Amino acid sequence: MSKNQNDINQADRLSRITLFTVSLPFCALIAAIGIFWPDVFANAVSAYTNTVFRSLDWFYMLSVTGFLLVCLWLALGKYGKVKLGKPDDEPEFTTGSWLAMLFAAGMGVGLLFWGVAEPMIHFSAPPVGEAHTPQAAHQAMVITLLHWGLHAWGIYCIGALVLAYFHYRRGLPYLAGSPIRGAFQGKWVEPVARIADLIAVLAVTFGVAGSLAMGVLQVQTGLHVAAGVPVTTSAAMVILILLFFSYMTSAATSLDKGIKILSNVNMATAIALMVFILFAGPTAFLLRGLVNTLGDYLASLFVFSFRLYPYENLADWMGSWTLTYFVWWIAWTPFVGIFVARISRGRTIREFVVGVILAPSLFSVIWFSVFGGTGIYEETHGGGGIARIVHEDVTTALFSLFDRLPLSEILTALALVLVYIFVVTSVDSATYVLGMLTSQGSMDPPTGRKLAWGIILAALGGVLVLSGNINVVRAGAISFALPLTLILLIQAGALIRALGEEQPADPSAGT
Repeated sequence: MSKNQNDINQADRLSRITLFTVSLPFCALIAAIGIFWPDVFANAVSAYTNTVFRSLDWFYMLSVTGFLLVCLWLALGKYGKVKLGKPDDEPEFTTGSWLAMLFAAGMGVGLLFWGVAEPMIHFSAPPVGEAHTPQAAHQAMVITLLHWGLHAWGIYCIGALVLAYFHYRRGLPYLAGSPIRGAFQGKWVEPVARIADLIAVLAVTFGVAGSLAMGVLQVQTGLHVAAGVPVTTSAAMVILILLFFSYMTSAATSLDKGIKILSNVNMATAIALMVFILFAGPTAFLLRGLVNTLGDYLASLFVFSFRLYPYENLADWMGSWTLTYFVWWIAWTPFVGIFVARISRGRTIREFVVGVILAPSLFSVIWFSVFGGTGIYEETHGGGGIARIVHEDVTTALFSLFDRLPLSEILTALALVLVYIFVVTSVDSATYVLGMLTSQGSMDPPTGRKLAWGIILAALGGVLVLSGNINVVRAGAISFALPLTLILLIQAGALIRALGEEQPADPSAGT
């Protein structure tokens, strides 16, 4: 092993030894502030994110669009043939299984939560133009897919590709600072790498806590609709405690196979739910809408990739929607990136980019065309009223739609089970990832460390639930992802630099 590699490994060990002792108490302190001074916490995170977005909205829009363009450039250019592994490595999973696991990584409580709600919100309160018009419907679907489609998976792709390359080609651990240590030299490298490791841990922690809070709120609403359970803070805390014991039990027993089975069952059930709505609802309308939405999205993609609405004075809208989504995906990138990288050994960069970006994005087009399209149909051709309900309480959107369909009680119960298991598997996986990130990159982190992170996630999720405001939940979830954008930019530079250095001597890369 070279002296430079020894120095890198020694720096890695030093950085990660202190990472757990720094990050866990810091997160605990933030949770304590939120518990004892919830108004202070809510006002602080909201003011922080609003200020950053107002000042740097252009930076985040350019960065996210840039990540997507870099991924496409890598796939289509001479680096597309570079294999993530040794020249003779073959993919560990078949293409079908690999794509299914990519869906599982991207699927979650967010799609269930926003599948109906977001298109309805943009349809009834568009950023530009009149509400409840055909133009508003077109715009609503395009904006929703901007948030959930190619840009989202472009962020995941660049984060996962960097980790996969430096792990399989350079033997470095799945840590945010590893690409920086592996590609650059100088006195600045180690401090920046340590900061990258810390920010990645904080971004994952707060991002997953936000999803946990969102899941609690949706389960609470579903129980109210299905069984009349009162919508109170006490009820929400009981749901959080039940979720806590569920994911902590799984984390303590290391039920990796069980988590995989639950994820596959969830994926299959979600698809079955979508297919049922497609055929139980206005099928022909939804299929026409699907084709139309895909065309609108592709035709508008370039324009919306750079649109900030400066002349319409919509900075607040951009901060509340597009930028919040983009930074939320950035928050999840260290988490999703590790999972995607681990299942992608033996893939070329071209295969990786096409699979990670195109397949899940196409699924998002279908999902929102079915759920959002059904909501818009009910609003324009049916009984209406869904938009009003969504504006009153966004957590009711999915269940309000179910009320208009056959077997509504079964659909509600099924959705509740889906949300519950999605949250449990996501948080359980997050405890593993956080344990790994704070245990010298160990692929088998200590159980006690995973449980400690499980407690912190529950505390932070509880803080966000106590706020009772979905905007605070979203602001809290992205608060530590804002600086992670800079880390991703440095990582992307590290990848391009490393590829440039190895390309001439790499027979697997081609020319």
